[in-house]
Amino acid sequence: MSDAQLIDARGPRFSAAMTSLILVVVLLTESWRLLGAQALLFGLCAFVGLRLNPWGLVYRRLIRPRLRGRGEQEPTAPVQFSQGVGFVFSVVGVIGYASGLTTLGVVATALALVAALLNAVFGLCLGCELYLLVQRLRASRPSNLA
Repeated sequence: MSDAQLIDARGPRFSAAMTSLILVVVLLTESWRLLGAQALLFGLCAFVGLRLNPWGLVYRRLIRPRLRGRGEQEPTAPVQFSQGVGFVFSVVGVIGYASGLTTLGVVATALALVAALLNAVFGLCLGCELYLLVQRLRASRPSNLA
């Protein structure tokens, strides 16, 4: 795997911490607009590229230069997939809040918050684990070529 396909694992953890703060504010304010902004950010990272994440930029420019060592490297594909999962949950949350189905908005936002906190605090990326599970399931499927 080339260095272009690897990122410092501390970057997504920092982004998850910032995302957690945003999601806490969403839960406190029930702001579908703020959640919509987070959904846009998730979508850009998932479907265009991780380099568009402003928290990643803050990490790369301000935080990483102050840290010792290179840090553990991880592939970008699982992280991008996890951003797609975050996108789905945040869009469901926006739909819930904006349509008056506040419970739906709260549940979707709370689930996204749990995932972000697990990543930020423990380095456990649920979306990344889901990505790996999907890859294993794909690999174990019998081929229809025979």
